[in-house]
Amino acid sequence: MQMINFDPEQFLREYWQKKPLLIRNPWKAWSNPLEPDELAGLACESEVESRLVMQAADTWELEHGPLAESRFGGLGKTPWTLLVQAVDHHVPEVAALLEPFRFIPNWRVDDVMVSYAVDGGGVGPHFDQYDVFLVQGLGKRLWQLGGACGPDAELLPHDDLRLLANFEATEEWLLEPGDILYVPPRIAHNGIAASDDCMTYSVGFRAPSRSELIEDLAEAVTADLEDDDRYADPDLRAQENPGEISQEAIDHLLGMIAERMLDRDGFARWFAGYSTTPKRPEITWQPEEPFEADEVRDILAEPSELLRNPASRFAFVRQGPGAVLLSVDGQCHDCSGETASFAEQLAGQDRVPVGPDQATSGAMVELIAALLNQGSVAFDEER
Repeated sequence: MQMINFDPEQFLREYWQKKPLLIRNPWKAWSNPLEPDELAGLACESEVESRLVMQAADTWELEHGPLAESRFGGLGKTPWTLLVQAVDHHVPEVAALLEPFRFIPNWRVDDVMVSYAVDGGGVGPHFDQYDVFLVQGLGKRLWQLGGACGPDAELLPHDDLRLLANFEATEEWLLEPGDILYVPPRIAHNGIAASDDCMTYSVGFRAPSRSELIEDLAEAVTADLEDDDRYADPDLRAQENPGEISQEAIDHLLGMIAERMLDRDGFARWFAGYSTTPKRPEITWQPEEPFEADEVRDILAEPSELLRNPASRFAFVRQGPGAVLLSVDGQCHDCSGETASFAEQLAGQDRVPVGPDQATSGAMVELIAALLNQGSVAFDEER
């Protein structure tokens, strides 16, 4: 899919994480990528995360999937909304919705959630901790926006839904097929279906919290530390007051931690793995029998394409002239020379041409074999 009359640089400069933006049908030719029946079918599958939200008067009910197929026929006239997470991992046409937003780094992309609602359906006024593009696919939805929510925002008592107790709309827009609403983090918003066939595609982005980063990094850093790597003070001098923790001791102790925690190369390697760890590792293309290097080399004798598993995450970090660290699904691969250029292609494209040129490089053959065997890529069988 292609957007026209949309300037990514202007958007990043004026709106990204600053203020909402309504984008009226910017597509060259909008076409809803998924039928409601197909979405309902996904919600019935055990490996797909889905939720059903029902509203009656001022009460909200949440039901987690998988849902029985017969469930949809018994919902009656009560307003309801079906939400299915990570539909881009299962439907290539929905995955294509991510392409126009690739001006934002891939490691920030979370997934595409799809919702279907009958007239009046919604999930209530709420706020998210991440940026989201709300693409109207089918039917109409009224979006109401409020102000920014702080950490003390009052929520309604509910075990599963984080609904705002006090929501006051300051703006509202009616979105029709192809329209997009961008909502920055922590901005209150409320979507209400204005037709019986309302489908919305939520392109969401990841935003790791400081506590998550520190917790995971600390675990990674301490994993290979020896227990006898301890504080030492061979230059200790007698203190006037033995109850004091001296500034010298504080500096030394802080340095022990900072030496490991502030290792930039180590941090880059850790974060590359952390940011590409798959959210849903069960969606894998792992082969029944592992590929051997010679087998991969034989396949590469003819031109083909490598396809990326839509549930896999790819990213790279530059390490110096002609060298990159490629991270795929939490696994890091050091690449240099031609293999580094190839790794950059893999990280930036959903499909990459391969053939005899790669077959002559032992490093590239090994990399392709490793990615095939961990289920992150597959050869295009149609080629």
